[in-house]
Amino acid sequence: MKFYNREEEIVQIQRIKEKAYSDHSKLTVITGRRRIGKTSLIFNALRNERIIYFFVGRKSEADLCTGFCKEIENKLSLFVPQMNTFTEVFRFLMELGKNRKFTLVIDEFQEFENVNASIFSDIQNYWDQYRTSTNVNFIVSGSKEPLFGRADVMMKLNPFNTSVLKEILADYKPDYTCDELLALYTYTGGIPKYVELLADNAALTIPEMIGYICQSDSPFIDEGKNLLIGEFGKKYGNYFSIISAISSGINTQSEIEVFMGEKSIGGQLSKLETIYDVIRKTRPIFAKEGSQTVRYEVSDNFLRFWFRYIEHNRQMVELNNFQGLAELIMADYTTYSGKMLELYFKQKLQESHDFKMIDSWWEPKDNSNEIDIVAISLDDKHAYIAEVKRQRKNFKQLLFEGKIEYLKTKVLNKYSIRAECLTLEDM
Repeated sequence: MKFYNREEEIVQIQRIKEKAYSDHSKLTVITGRRRIGKTSLIFNALRNERIIYFFVGRKSEADLCTGFCKEIENKLSLFVPQMNTFTEVFRFLMELGKNRKFTLVIDEFQEFENVNASIFSDIQNYWDQYRTSTNVNFIVSGSKEPLFGRADVMMKLNPFNTSVLKEILADYKPDYTCDELLALYTYTGGIPKYVELLADNAALTIPEMIGYICQSDSPFIDEGKNLLIGEFGKKYGNYFSIISAISSGINTQSEIEVFMGEKSIGGQLSKLETIYDVIRKTRPIFAKEGSQTVRYEVSDNFLRFWFRYIEHNRQMVELNNFQGLAELIMADYTTYSGKMLELYFKQKLQESHDFKMIDSWWEPKDNSNEIDIVAISLDDKHAYIAEVKRQRKNFKQLLFEGKIEYLKTKVLNKYSIRAECLTLEDM
């Protein structure tokens, strides 16, 4: 698949490189979940540039440094002495930066924590010493934010937006349907690598997508587990169970703690939300921060799908019953994609930049009294309300109007209101 999107990020990376070479060394930090395209972005933005590229794998520090020294020799065509600590390697490069201009990329930077945690402070110290007297375009990428406070540019990559998904489908399947667009959003969450796998394997109808996902050698089958082990390491078990619970509809802290055997999980929930960006809190729109009406949901749409269908049906996977798994996912597609359609429209509204708040609303003591989307305008004078249905024939106008009238008395009394039903046709 060709490279899509990221135009603003490319311009920013190229601009900071020029400043690093003309002024003094600059640090760019690029974060985002795995498979989001951080490395592809860097190499596309600097495709004509000489890049010293270090990938931090889970090896010994000495083993990593052997490879790093060879990379420096190859890219800069000079003799590099053997060095066994990354501190030595980094200092060597910063010394070179006094007389040479080059780009240094360290990928999966957070993995230094598993190699030698003191590397972080050593890099910070040498960066502070050499930054203003060198011309190194220093880029680090990973799933967390390292060296916070020292970066000249902080860049977080998000999944493809809805317009890019449409662009990709238009290129690879010009006759695509709205349901196929929804399925691509549902099964990939807009993650570039997953979209690429489906596009490159010509799997862009709904049965083709499900068929590709449900194969014995499909990269999707173990992706969720591999993703979480990569993030959490050997301690992934409790996090795994929490996400599994939320994905199955156990969505309040008290319910999750019961599911976990009465364990206290407040700290783990906080990390999953604020550090790993895998789950998020949801409250009725206008609910106060301390409100007890908090639900958790899996914010990563791919993991939401993976836990619900692949992990929850792990026994079918172990029995190599991939045909049965595909049939199960296909049979449930209409039901499952209804919720994903709501998330799609929320994202589309967010991408419009026309609103200051976008959320759902529900009565804390009556979950049946719920409205899918409530969005508040930038001037805080107008409210947009939407009910989301796959098909318009399932929309109940009088029931919707009654909910709106009730909502006016609760939280929307000062707003002028525009309301409608959104369906597949509006994607």
